[in-house]
Amino acid sequence: MGSNMAENHPVAYRWPMKARVNGATLIHVDPRFTRTSAMSNIYAPIRAGSDIAFLGGLVNYVINHERWRTDDFFQTWLRTYTNAATLIGEEFKDTEDLDGVFSGLMRYQSGLPEWPFNGFVGEYDTRSWQYAGTKIQPQGWRAQTERSGEAGGAGEGQAPAPGAGARQPAAQEAARQGPPYDALVRSLLTPAPERDETLQDPRCVFQILKRHFSRYTPDMVEQVTGCPRDTFVKVAETILASSGRDRTTAFAYAVAWTQHTNGPQIIGCCALLQLLLGNVGRPGAGVMALRGHASIQGSTDVPTLYHSIHGYMSHPTALKKHDTLADYLAAETRPRGYWANLPKFMVSYLKSMYGKAATPDNDFGYAWHPKILGDHSHLPMFVAMNEGKVKGMLLIGQNPATSLNARLERAGLRKLEWLVVKDNWLHESATFWKNAPEVKSGEVKPADIRTEVFFFPSAQVAEYEGSFTNTFRMLQWHHKAAEAPGDCRSDLWFTHQLARRLKAMYASSTQPRDEGFKNLTWDFDPDKPGAEGPPGEPDGHKILKEINGYYTADPSRHLAGFGDLKDDGSTTCASWIYCGVFPAPDRNLSESRQPDAPGTPGGAQLGWGYTWPANRRIMYNRASADPQGRPWSERKKYIWWDQGQQRWVGYDVPDFAPTKPPTAQGRPDGVGLDAHGGDQPFIMMQDGVGWLYVPSGLVDGPLPTHYEPAESPVRNLLYKQQSSPVLKYWDRPDNRLTQPGDRRFPYAITTYRLTEHYLAGAMSRWNPWLTELQPELFIELSPELAREKGIANLDWVRISTPRAEIRAKALVTRRLQPLRIGGQVVHQVGMPWHWGYEGVSTGDVVNELTSLVGDPNVSIHEGKAFVCNVERA
Repeated sequence: MGSNMAENHPVAYRWPMKARVNGATLIHVDPRFTRTSAMSNIYAPIRAGSDIAFLGGLVNYVINHERWRTDDFFQTWLRTYTNAATLIGEEFKDTEDLDGVFSGLMRYQSGLPEWPFNGFVGEYDTRSWQYAGTKIQPQGWRAQTERSGEAGGAGEGQAPAPGAGARQPAAQEAARQGPPYDALVRSLLTPAPERDETLQDPRCVFQILKRHFSRYTPDMVEQVTGCPRDTFVKVAETILASSGRDRTTAFAYAVAWTQHTNGPQIIGCCALLQLLLGNVGRPGAGVMALRGHASIQGSTDVPTLYHSIHGYMSHPTALKKHDTLADYLAAETRPRGYWANLPKFMVSYLKSMYGKAATPDNDFGYAWHPKILGDHSHLPMFVAMNEGKVKGMLLIGQNPATSLNARLERAGLRKLEWLVVKDNWLHESATFWKNAPEVKSGEVKPADIRTEVFFFPSAQVAEYEGSFTNTFRMLQWHHKAAEAPGDCRSDLWFTHQLARRLKAMYASSTQPRDEGFKNLTWDFDPDKPGAEGPPGEPDGHKILKEINGYYTADPSRHLAGFGDLKDDGSTTCASWIYCGVFPAPDRNLSESRQPDAPGTPGGAQLGWGYTWPANRRIMYNRASADPQGRPWSERKKYIWWDQGQQRWVGYDVPDFAPTKPPTAQGRPDGVGLDAHGGDQPFIMMQDGVGWLYVPSGLVDGPLPTHYEPAESPVRNLLYKQQSSPVLKYWDRPDNRLTQPGDRRFPYAITTYRLTEHYLAGAMSRWNPWLTELQPELFIELSPELAREKGIANLDWVRISTPRAEIRAKALVTRRLQPLRIGGQVVHQVGMPWHWGYEGVSTGDVVNELTSLVGDPNVSIHEGKAFVCNVERA
């Protein structure tokens, strides 16, 4: 679900195909019948935007199935490895009680006047969602999730509730005694949550979950998604039959799950289902995010995100009490579980930023670190740009002139003073000032655009070296295959040279605000200039060495792993999760290429590349053994407790305290992993178990709930609440939305990618071979809709939304079919979005049709489901 793996991840798709040859069943659930569908055993059609209704139906089907209710494996997993028994506070009200919303819904009233662009239409006060008997800190972005709209960073933790704030001064005082920060972390402990081991209390997570999903019946799934009931039941039966002691089921998704106003909740619903089925931490199980290209995973680990810093630590923010390092650690540290080590991660990170200038006396330079004011992601940034609040922009491998509500984004580019474009070609964002549709039509004159555009030609990936981090969290070093032509330079070169020149400019500044930049360490020049590329190219190995970390007093002593990190400044490490990839100056494990010998059990391939954390191939792999430490089955044996060695052993690096026996009891007053028992596999979670119910970390609900997209051809058949009550929408005259059932725009539309083209087209539409394979923009529509509209194959078609109107060639195909939703026929159409007005192959910009509307957790746009009209041009 949520991906077209055969076409969009064709190299990775060899493994599902190999699994099918070996007897696995492949299922594809998608609005379109694609090559992935053709290669699957079962294809289930659904309406775009109805994924949670389908997944929720699977949850309901599983928990009411006789086999699941009586199978010892499922019941043991449920009671031991999830929070099913945890009690929720009496104040909590579910969507079943409030017809589609949770308790705590209120008008959006947070944020800072300096950044009024967060986009919330509402927000939740999440205090009523918490565990009974304790207060779980809505963290990772606690207040700033609720105030700036980002779920990120640490994710969850415990903190004082209203009336319990007296602990905070104690924590502050303890912090002043640090480093070390042990006393601060211990001061954050609160009582463990209450539990009902019988799972009968109506306030326990399992009973709440049962009630929540009770209306997601097979009949309702058919009504909401359009998937035939029999097909849905076949999928449900297959998944259940493929899960258990001896068998596992895996889900693979991509941007077709993320690009919705409830994208994180879709993924969370799948994770919930997998926890119910015991499909986490075991070989052949899990929820796999198919990354868009080679190092998207790396760009979230060592982030290009605004809301987190390296290793998924929360970005310091002006929206919380993050004034000092002590404040930050008190707000963000989780005292139970492995996130109790946050002080070690953060201090080591600050040492990597500011080097010798970072000392205990100045909070390791924490005051120099930038703080965010709110949601600074792509969508609100372009709203701010249109309001004249952004002076300049650097585009490195990005093409917003063809992005969401493209006309609005190009208008924002016209408001800039300067724009830097570093790319392979003069794409649409580089030439918006002279070739954009509104310029060609005469509506906008180039003479009226004051934006100064600087273009820097970019080297291709094969023309420089570096590391990729793939879907599997595996770092693999790649080597340069050819020299870049002319003035083309790598992204490393550009960033390195920009930093060096800016540091030279600021060297004599006496402004206090510039102290951090002046003290920023930047020592990546190669020992032998020119050895690795053109003059000025930095040494990529030096960058990875800093990311890995070393002992501050002796940089030649690299850190072997994040267990070596300290909170006193004696260790320097840019990203704790990557610590271990470069354990010695001559050992770059991302360059390792040692496959397992044929017949080696487990399939972990530990000698190939480096997978964070700690080269573990499967996270939470303690769950591959039962509570007593024995493999669930010989067939799925992976990690187990060896009584003779008194340690965890197996085919992978154990994701657990290596010598903690399965019989160990967690200490009520324990900090970090001491708080967890030997049968609690989820070491990053405070309570050591997987969360079926999410009391914090997500701002739009503790349980997944079906909402219609912001634009939908139908009403929500499950609840009175139509769409997410806390989605992000920027209400502007150039960003209008339709109302549900608007007859002017009766058709559902989804956008997608092609094998032959790449993202906005900058890396494919200039290639004659690829443009010959896919020469022009098209719209897919069913034969039924084509007959209804008088459209023949290859006719020109006009597609319109409240934002724009474009043209494309008709591709009439049975890959799309009409669906019956709530008694009415709903047609869907689909369009690839790779085209623009530059390149060898040109075409209208499909993203002219889309809107700036997004998910409240991470501000991902909703480009996978909206509405349109289609007419013969």
